[in-house]
Amino acid sequence: MKNKKFVSSAISCIVLVMLFACSSNSENPVPPQAMADGKPVVYQVFTRLFGNTNTNNHPWGTIEQNGVGKFADFTPKALSEIKDLGVTHIWYTGVPHHAVIKDYSEFGISNDDPDVVKGRAGSPYAVKDYYNVNPDLALDPANRLSEFEALIRRTHDLGMKVIIDIVPNHIARNYQSLSKPEGVEDFGHTDDTSVEYHKNNNFYYVVGEDFKVPQAKDGYLPLGGEAHPLSDGQFDESPAKWTGNGSRLAQPDINDWYETVKINYGVRPDGEYDFERLPSHFKERGYEAHFKFWKEKEIPDSWKKFEHIVHYWLDKGVDGFRYDMAEMVPVEFWSFLNSSIKMKNPDAFILAEVYDPDKYRDYIQLGKMDYLYDKVEFYDSLKLVMQEKAGTDELEAIQARLSDIAPHMLHFLENHDEQRISSPEFAGNADWGRPAMVVSALISQSPTMLYFGQEVGEDGSEDAGFGKPSRTSIFDYVGVPAHQRWMNQGRFDGGKLNQQELSLREYYKAILTISSTHPSMQGHYASLHSTNRWNDSDYSRSQFSFIRWHKNSQLIVVTNFEAQREKSYALIIPANIVKQLNWSNGVYQVKDLLTDEQYTLQVSEGVGEIDVKLAAKSSLILEVNKHD
Repeated sequence: MKNKKFVSSAISCIVLVMLFACSSNSENPVPPQAMADGKPVVYQVFTRLFGNTNTNNHPWGTIEQNGVGKFADFTPKALSEIKDLGVTHIWYTGVPHHAVIKDYSEFGISNDDPDVVKGRAGSPYAVKDYYNVNPDLALDPANRLSEFEALIRRTHDLGMKVIIDIVPNHIARNYQSLSKPEGVEDFGHTDDTSVEYHKNNNFYYVVGEDFKVPQAKDGYLPLGGEAHPLSDGQFDESPAKWTGNGSRLAQPDINDWYETVKINYGVRPDGEYDFERLPSHFKERGYEAHFKFWKEKEIPDSWKKFEHIVHYWLDKGVDGFRYDMAEMVPVEFWSFLNSSIKMKNPDAFILAEVYDPDKYRDYIQLGKMDYLYDKVEFYDSLKLVMQEKAGTDELEAIQARLSDIAPHMLHFLENHDEQRISSPEFAGNADWGRPAMVVSALISQSPTMLYFGQEVGEDGSEDAGFGKPSRTSIFDYVGVPAHQRWMNQGRFDGGKLNQQELSLREYYKAILTISSTHPSMQGHYASLHSTNRWNDSDYSRSQFSFIRWHKNSQLIVVTNFEAQREKSYALIIPANIVKQLNWSNGVYQVKDLLTDEQYTLQVSEGVGEIDVKLAAKSSLILEVNKHD
């Protein structure tokens, strides 16, 4: 026990002004549905790309040239392989009918103008009809809604839940709902277009000016410059509407969200709210109280339209929603909408994209979100660690800052907005995601999200057309090569994967299974990082360690982020944690859940110590088994 004097009490941490690193964090209770059967694991799949077996990948290629995946490609075999990764929820991205270039006029669908569509396949966040699904995804476009309902049933039959996107901040410029139920009016149908703003208008207007297509620059041309009957630099919109990202110009910039228009939620152009504010004490009130609060209130028309939309999809069997750019919509609307959802389905899974840490607690506590992206804090910092541009100290600090809401902060390493780990612009090597996945998935009770293809090292290198490589395109028809090798012409057996890709998938499966099923994930977290960081050992800024425990179950997680060097040192478990775990002096057997290799934990004078050896870019997940 050569280091015990340094760590024999929590006083050492006080000296280092790192109190939070020495105290265990009893994380706040997670949403009631989350831990019923273990920690949620979300599999985000870009629905259009998942089943596509075409490998042509022509830039700006048509659906005929490059192919497209269908709902039917999610066979029971495919879904069972997804579930085998430990997945509990599938987020089918890009399902609501959004603007596309392909001609579906024979089905009564109006054609979309390339001047206000990004890419050839269109942005999934420019929704054109909230009451139907993308016709590209159906074997029979006339039967597309029934095909999606069948996919919902198949997913449920395998014991997983279904999440789809809702994009309340903006809709497509060419929004026209062909499938709206009787009595439902389209957005803007009754708007007073003679004024910039009215509480019950669905849009904001640039009064007296017509919309003008953005001026092309930086080499961008619709469809890559290919001729198209509607690609003429014109789009009829009079008067012009505010653009989705808030631009108030009749001619937005090419970098604005020009393909969308912003929804009005009763927020005046000067920022004043035209609805009753939610009292601050409602942070402690449940969704039932929020629902009751809004029941008798006068609310803007847009609120009612989106409430009808989410209930429509709940009735179809959808189990939850991912909200795009939620912080651009007032928190009171979310209180109204989410409480209404929870009254219908208390177990609904509600995930939101919020990037301002100062607003996290309001959107969770007042807005009644179950989960938020932990991007700006945890992901952004972990990415720098993976790239060896920063040390791990900030990860510990983030968990301390967010300890009261940690179970609500969804963790991920990839999604459709972020670069692929194995892209040269990120890490250039999919295996560099291994230690990061261990830390990301096991540090918190929060859900873990996996983006399709991540588990086999997809690198996002294809030039699909709109946008740049490193992110798998969400705007064009494209094949996803590593994922296609796993898909193996619809066999979904990994038959064309190489050994590195097969190994990576098995690794992700192991981590996600531990994350979602190990009892310790339901309990407490404490950092071991500062205690060991400042100790006289080989433990450095490229190392990270913590412990999780619940009742008699304990996991000690140790990670080496260095790419070139293995690390050997004595990992210390300080006295205050040993005391909380009720460990007595003696020897404990410890097993690495990744390799089954045995280690020894010695507790002497109330301090624990394990001699560990980690290869470069590797982790140990040590389960404490018994006392000898």
